[in-house]
Amino acid sequence: MNISETSLEIQREPFAKPFGFKGAAFHEKWNMVVRLRDSEERMAYGLGGLAVLWSDGRIFASHTEVGGNLLQASILEYALQLVKDREFAGPMDLLNEILSSVHAYAKQVTGLADLNLTFTLIALVALDNAVWMLQARQTDTTSFYALLPETYRCHLADRQSKLAAVPAIGYNMSSTEVTSLLDAGVYVLKVKIGQPGDEGEMVRADMDRLCKVHEIAERYETVGTESGQIAYYLDANGRYGSRDALERLLAYAGKRGILERIIVIEEPFNDPDSTDVLGLPALFAADESLGDVSDVAVRVNQGYRAITIKPAGKTLSKSLEMIESAIGNGAVPFVADNACVPILVEWNKNVAARLPSFPGLVGGMLESNGPENYGAWRQMISAYPVGNATWLNPEDGEYNLDASYYHHSGGIFRDPVPYSDLLR
Repeated sequence: MNISETSLEIQREPFAKPFGFKGAAFHEKWNMVVRLRDSEERMAYGLGGLAVLWSDGRIFASHTEVGGNLLQASILEYALQLVKDREFAGPMDLLNEILSSVHAYAKQVTGLADLNLTFTLIALVALDNAVWMLQARQTDTTSFYALLPETYRCHLADRQSKLAAVPAIGYNMSSTEVTSLLDAGVYVLKVKIGQPGDEGEMVRADMDRLCKVHEIAERYETVGTESGQIAYYLDANGRYGSRDALERLLAYAGKRGILERIIVIEEPFNDPDSTDVLGLPALFAADESLGDVSDVAVRVNQGYRAITIKPAGKTLSKSLEMIESAIGNGAVPFVADNACVPILVEWNKNVAARLPSFPGLVGGMLESNGPENYGAWRQMISAYPVGNATWLNPEDGEYNLDASYYHHSGGIFRDPVPYSDLLR
């Protein structure tokens, strides 16, 4: 494929309230809108949301929120200039060919020689999505499964009829809001742990938070989990500094009857390379510490038995490689959100829908926290390119994926209006 022209626009979507995790909070999502044109005047669009705090908290802490987003956006602009007037064999080849140069530039502009590769990857999501769509236009492909390289289709051969819709329970979500989610049928709660403060304060606050959530959730039953109980998915976002602190939290969870409901704990340590999870009584998943495929085997050797896949956070191209590596290393791949807008939820959902069922659940699962974070969520859904699609909104705590969903591939082959309309 060839790329003759690149364009970029930015859309800023405010949150309904600060989105708190990783011991901090941010207030809006910057969505990058990319348009590519080839030499035969075919055009394709790609959307990607930035996440500075998630991808490298050091950048978030040392800059204003806007400043951190500007740095991350500049990485995408550099990549767009790098691919212009060039030929590539396909999307995955393009990413692998430019990633080293783009990451070197990212280290330069951020001033961090050890910058997390994830910081660069999330900046490239809009470009990667646009390249996949350009390939679809060039090959007249309208099916997500058909778009995948044959090498990876065997790993994405499932067709789930239901996906647990997993909302994020942030630090500042009220008990009333948690109750409302459970009343609506939600049966997996992603609880953000790693609250602000030093490690002692953090652990005490996390214990208190888990207890309060559990006191509400233990009153509910569900047919969506194998146990019939509401399940908990804990996300520390690398806030824990020691294994001892995590062991204290798990011991408390065991005493309170919480541990048996925890189906996965994601990215616990701030220095995962030096701390393992071997022997701990839970399924652990690696997330933002995974930048390259080689990292998967390292985490598996440290006791991690699940791998978080983020097509809207690390590019679809890199996600396919990580799925293959996860399965090859005996780990469970599953998909999580990045406070995604609806179009990016569907990019995630296309992958989640084709992965095997998650341990402890009747089907698959997909974290999607848009309704809890965006005040304009209903307007965004109403503007979606495939209007009135039943699979856009969860019902009774899960996405129902019928033949229509798989026929439309979640609508990702349509131009991502209204974002694409921003480009002149």
